[in-house]
Amino acid sequence: MGSLSLWVILVGILASVGCSLVGCFLVLRRMSLLGDAISHAVLPGIAVGFIFSGSIHGAGIFLGALATGMLTAYLTQTLSRAVKVAEDASLGVVFTSLFALGVVLMHQQVDLDPGCVLYGEIQYTDLQKVPFLGTNIPEPVIQLSGMLIVVLVIIIALWKEWKLASFDPELATALGFRANLLHYILMAITAGMTVAAFRSVGSILVVAMLIVPAATAQLLTHRLSTMLVVASLLGSFASVSGYALAVHWNTSVAGMMAVATGAVFLLTFLLAPQHGIVAKLLKQLRLSLRIGREDILGELYRLHEQGEEAVLRTSIASIVGFKPQISLRQLISQQYVEAIGDTLRLTPQGSAQAQKLVRAHRLWETFLDKNVALPSDHLHAPAHQMEHYVGPGLMEDLAKDLDQPQADPHGRAIPSSN
Repeated sequence: MGSLSLWVILVGILASVGCSLVGCFLVLRRMSLLGDAISHAVLPGIAVGFIFSGSIHGAGIFLGALATGMLTAYLTQTLSRAVKVAEDASLGVVFTSLFALGVVLMHQQVDLDPGCVLYGEIQYTDLQKVPFLGTNIPEPVIQLSGMLIVVLVIIIALWKEWKLASFDPELATALGFRANLLHYILMAITAGMTVAAFRSVGSILVVAMLIVPAATAQLLTHRLSTMLVVASLLGSFASVSGYALAVHWNTSVAGMMAVATGAVFLLTFLLAPQHGIVAKLLKQLRLSLRIGREDILGELYRLHEQGEEAVLRTSIASIVGFKPQISLRQLISQQYVEAIGDTLRLTPQGSAQAQKLVRAHRLWETFLDKNVALPSDHLHAPAHQMEHYVGPGLMEDLAKDLDQPQADPHGRAIPSSN
């Protein structure tokens, strides 16, 4: 395939940034499938534009595809509202029908390679140069740059309206914003960006660029402005890295760029600091260890109430119901528990912490006994769950509501808050 081409890289970046910006609003409005539909449904528009203009270049192709993209959005909403068909079903009917029509027209009327439709011709960017401002620039660069500017201008001009409509469409409508107009403007720039990128990167990569960087950015941030920037950067990175890998392995450029966007999403899905799988697993691990520490403290306190100053490690393991080695090591390192040989003893600091836990548990048992009317032998399990998730402020409010009880339903003393 040869060496890297800066023009090809620039086309990939322009396409990915423009599609990522539009895709953020599609993802937030839960319209990702509509972007996919438009990217396929523009095919008959391309065919019709060629029939009237006689060329696969120029404004005829662009206007025909743009009109078809808008028609897809209109027919989908009309079919869903008028015939009461589910929106996803109406979308499937419209875009598959239009795409099939485009395939028929392309084979009958248009001299267009089907592979170009799927994969684009981004690797031939250097061969498509036209005069522009006294120099030769690839035509896709001009088209994508112009469409990207249009997208940016519209986003800036309608920032307040789209931001509100993306997160709370009902409130936007109540405040007087024209929801249908906003919807069709979004569909127009989606269709325009799709058409501008279609020839260079094909339908596969257009779908990937519209949805995947935006979905990836959503895993990393909750701010719309940050999401737009992050999606654009991720899309650009995927384009550059995908092109480099395609050159290295001599394979499809558009296909490898799409693979790169998927790989970036997968890594983010696994490693995102808040919503990633690894972060969630670590959060669950920390929670389970905290509950384990609190269970050990509570059991040591209850045994201390029964007169056992020192407790064997094996006794705690059997009472708590799991192997508490890690939680126990943490308690010892935090100086909540003192280990002397095979025995364990609460330190003054650990005793104070354990007293709070036992107080919370017995207050919850008292609350459940008075308000839920559970049998006395069914109070422990729900109280054991709630004691781990309730802060001290709520516990004192609960104690006040219960008139500061001195004993739980089993007659055991409720430790003082002091």
